[in-house]
Amino acid sequence: MVDMSLNSYRFRSAWWLDSAPGQVFDVLADLGGYPHWWREVREARQVAQRAAELRCRSLLPYDLVFEARHHTEDRGAGLLRADLAGDLDGTASWRVLPDGPGARLVFEQEVVVRKALLRGLAPVARPVFRFNHALMMRSAERGLRTYLAGFLAGRRERVADQVG
Repeated sequence: MVDMSLNSYRFRSAWWLDSAPGQVFDVLADLGGYPHWWREVREARQVAQRAAELRCRSLLPYDLVFEARHHTEDRGAGLLRADLAGDLDGTASWRVLPDGPGARLVFEQEVVVRKALLRGLAPVARPVFRFNHALMMRSAERGLRTYLAGFLAGRRERVADQVG
């Protein structure tokens, strides 16, 4: 991304999850399912097989609406990469790597904010926006852990019902 203005952001988060990489990858690949586990993704409207319009809102009183379109979906390499367009323009990626009995997950995002209100507030509110994003990512980690635990519990119950 060339724009290095106050409206340009780079984020990186890394988590360890107690779930198989393939299961984590499948949940992350389903853009339309993000509201099931990520509280701040308030709405996801599927617009194509590998694209959804997402409406996000964290602690601060504004929504960000953008389209996320996967251009890389490589399950074998554990890589998901999407172009973002709308209130945020740029890219976001998830890398899901095997790590012991679970998975290491790395999220990276490089965006330029296009929403006029946020562009105008950036000179004074940039640290608050970064803090808001950090809160959103912590919530995503908790939500994904809980969602995957429920998914695995449900799967174990189905297997037990089939065996018994």
